[in-house]
Amino acid sequence: MDRRSVIKHAGMAGILAAAAAPAVHAQATIRWRLTSSFPKSLDTIHGAADVFAKKIGEMSGGKFQVTVHAPGELVPALGVVDAVQQGTVEAGHTAPYYYFGKDDTFAMGTAIPFGLNSRQLTAWYYDGNGLKLFREFYDQYNIVNFPGGNTGAQMGGWFRKEIKGPEDFKGLKFRIGGFAGKVLGRMGAVPQNIPGGEIYQALEKGTIDACEWIGPYDDEKLGFNKVAKNYYYPGFWEGGAQVDFYINKKAYNDLSAEYKAMVESAAAYAHAEMQARYDVRNPAALKRLVAAGTKVAPFPKTVMDEAFKQAMALYDELSNSNPNWKKIYSDYAAFRRDQNLWFRLPEAAFDRYMQGTKL
Repeated sequence: MDRRSVIKHAGMAGILAAAAAPAVHAQATIRWRLTSSFPKSLDTIHGAADVFAKKIGEMSGGKFQVTVHAPGELVPALGVVDAVQQGTVEAGHTAPYYYFGKDDTFAMGTAIPFGLNSRQLTAWYYDGNGLKLFREFYDQYNIVNFPGGNTGAQMGGWFRKEIKGPEDFKGLKFRIGGFAGKVLGRMGAVPQNIPGGEIYQALEKGTIDACEWIGPYDDEKLGFNKVAKNYYYPGFWEGGAQVDFYINKKAYNDLSAEYKAMVESAAAYAHAEMQARYDVRNPAALKRLVAAGTKVAPFPKTVMDEAFKQAMALYDELSNSNPNWKKIYSDYAAFRRDQNLWFRLPEAAFDRYMQGTKL
């Protein structure tokens, strides 16, 4: 082969190599800011946003950078929807039910009393109609949503006094996240919607009588056991609480197909890892809390029954007054019915047996 032929073929090889290279290398560097509703001290729930940002950076070879900001750095803890909607930031990580004041429908994006557990909610989003229905709902807020983690079933919270029946909720100043306060309010409680980083001071000062957050690992970090000893379960209002990544619609639509796939993949990874972290860390934290004097007890059945009654009545009222709620809840409720029919056979039977066995 002569010199000109070598140069010719080498040039052609270079062209082919360039064509075969990953498209991401040809793309401009993108920088997003993500604001979180959760304090950095909570490495599980805040950490999901860090995982999301890290994975996008790794997949893009550093071309797509997301910086994560704690509450107050850019916007307040509960200002995520407005900030993302208005394009103040490109992304947010938050619990949808914090924004039930805008529309009660937001609550189903996280958890509603006596709703789906974490596996069921993930199934509804990814293989049912959940993601489709919520994408339609969030479109009016210029938001594209992605599941961004789940805590699993939560504890029912910390109480200064014992709970013996529904009457003990009357007049109780209870920090409870978002929409669930509507149900407890119907039972006579006085719900308080306070960001995670501010709960301890309110409980310590007596501004509130009781609080709930997530479960042993985070609750221990926040120190609730130092000012309240009665720890109840389950958090029937959060059988599987999901947090979401909110993406500004224009910022998302401006991404290439490759970058959109990275956002989707990174969110899915963070979603799975967050619950894994809670499941690993909660057992040891619960042991430490009990050793330190915490009294762990189930809510009396009378409390559960009254709360269930009030929740179902509330959902009927909302279905009659809120078209957004009715559209999504009708699908959600049908999915929940079928899931419980299935779960009560192999899943529940297996769990009951294993939990009753000495290991």
